Amino acid sequence: MVQNIVGSRALVYTVRKIEPGMFASSILTNSTLAALDLSENSLGKYGTQVLAEALKINSTLTTLNLCGTQALAKALKFNLTLTTLDLSNNAIGDNEALALSEALKVNSTLTTLNLCYSSINDKGALALSEALKTNSTLTALNLKCNPIDPNGAQAPSDALKTNSTLTTLHLSWIGDNGAHALAEALKINSTLAALDLSYNSLGSSGAQALAEARMALTTRYF
Repeated sequence: MVQNIVGSRALVYTVRKIEPGMFASSILTNSTLAALDLSENSLGKYGTQVLAEALKINSTLTTLNLCGTQALAKALKFNLTLTTLDLSNNAIGDNEALALSEALKVNSTLTTLNLCYSSINDKGALALSEALKTNSTLTALNLKCNPIDPNGAQAPSDALKTNSTLTTLHLSWIGDNGAHALAEALKINSTLAALDLSYNSLGSSGAQALAEARMALTTRYF
């Protein structure tokens, strides 16, 4: 069923079993839609391309929850309103993560990016971390439960040494090496306020390093 998103009073919608052409037309003509949940749709390559083209000129949508990311990263380079993008539980992998990273380097509106359970490995984590060094708007990043090994987990820590906007970060499986790198970054970073390290099996060495850097945080979740 496709819920009507053409009406002038539409603000927030969850849409199921949508036809891409009709859906894109609705976004283009709607003047009030602020949040759109497409997480239960498998748009495929064509559907995602249609969405991406619509996002390039849409001026109202601020929150998007999506399944599938092809072409979406390119749209982020043009879109000037989207502030929240939820791509959790998508197997986007490193290639899509690289594309998103390039978009983050130029995007000036996105503040929240959820990439939890997105099959991102070290290569993708490194690319996203490089983007964080130049991005000046993202405040929340969720990389929880991605197969990033402890060495790859050091990349976000390096980014924290120069990033001055991120306030919330979620990381898993960082290991003691990642914990040590993160602790060093926290001694320098002055903006991160919330750190979620759930789903980590930290040893005493990593836990102690983080404990010594705890004053850099105002809220902590372990």
